Amino acid sequence: MIRVGNGYDVHLLADGLPFFLGGIRIEHTKGCVAHSDGDTLIHALCDAMLGALALGDIGKHFPDSSAEFKGIDSKILLSRVNRLINEKGYTIGNADCTILLQKPKIAPYIVKMRECLSQVLEIETDRISVKATTTEGAGFVGREEAIAVYATVLLKQK
Repeated sequence: MIRVGNGYDVHLLADGLPFFLGGIRIEHTKGCVAHSDGDTLIHALCDAMLGALALGDIGKHFPDSSAEFKGIDSKILLSRVNRLINEKGYTIGNADCTILLQKPKIAPYIVKMRECLSQVLEIETDRISVKATTTEGAGFVGREEAIAVYATVLLKQK
């Protein structure tokens, strides 16, 4: 049996905050406004994984009202979600993630993100796709006010 899930996450960007994406820190003048480290890619991926098994969303499992998750490294959240889907008898077949961000350019970081995510998820790197695009200056992404990420995963029964 296979299951498909999709996830979407948005975070506002603000000057002077650290910028984490795909499990790595990227040097930039802005970072995500968030309760956790604000890793938008990981949050969308978690939502896709949880959604594939009808387990709710990231906010249900890791509420932003909880002090336990204040400033938490999102790789920890991804690891916990991965453990949960494994306990339900599933593993990731593949994941496809699309980052919408005006600046900085993400291409130089994609290989490192894929490697980081594959380590956390304990799967081969070629099962994780990370792509990036701008919105050509349109909307909140184009005005550099926010970042958005779409993620789709295929889960397969072990």
